[in-house]
Amino acid sequence: MRFNRILLSATLVVVALVVQVTVLARLQLPGAVPDLTLLVVLGLAFVYGHVSGALIGFAAGLLADLAPPADHAAGRYALVLCVIGYLAGLVKPENGKLRSATAPMLVVVAAALGSTLLYAGVGALVGDSAARHVGLGGLLFTAALYDLLLAPFVVPGIMALARRAENDPLSESSSSGSDVSSGWLAGGTGLRIGEQKGGLRLRAARSRAQRAGRIKGVKRL
Repeated sequence: MRFNRILLSATLVVVALVVQVTVLARLQLPGAVPDLTLLVVLGLAFVYGHVSGALIGFAAGLLADLAPPADHAAGRYALVLCVIGYLAGLVKPENGKLRSATAPMLVVVAAALGSTLLYAGVGALVGDSAARHVGLGGLLFTAALYDLLLAPFVVPGIMALARRAENDPLSESSSSGSDVSSGWLAGGTGLRIGEQKGGLRLRAARSRAQRAGRIKGVKRL
């Protein structure tokens, strides 16, 4: 992994974990706690791919395992986020573009459900039956709901920061309006912001060419 990837990923994971432990975990919402760390891993995996996604997920999960008030075995959540980061990175297309927000939203729901199930499954293997007493069905529903509501405010920003840190041309100009982060924001409204900008630029270029042609014609006369 490049140094800028490591620095950005570490900063975002630490900030997300601090916010999750100090703010979200104290809201006392029914069921699960909104998993801001999971959303950060997903956003980075969407940009960096499956290998970096797995490494970032493992590091983020291990940090969450060691951060207080964790009461489970170290490495349990690291395994969960490593798998989730790898699978989420597979969604990244070769050209780095997605035309709508549907696929990322489905990935968020699947990741919320999958991480809860995998965490409970690993806990069952090591003798932790806390999820069984709380109610697995309620945890699955609330985890998917909270993460889905939080995702539009977190994932696009994470992706934009990751692209900018990579000096990706897609972060500088997305004339087709198909960048996955901009598509997330515009997908629900049907607005094609990038296409509108591209059309304005094309019309401006045509008007300049027409004016230049008129000036040349006057000079020839």
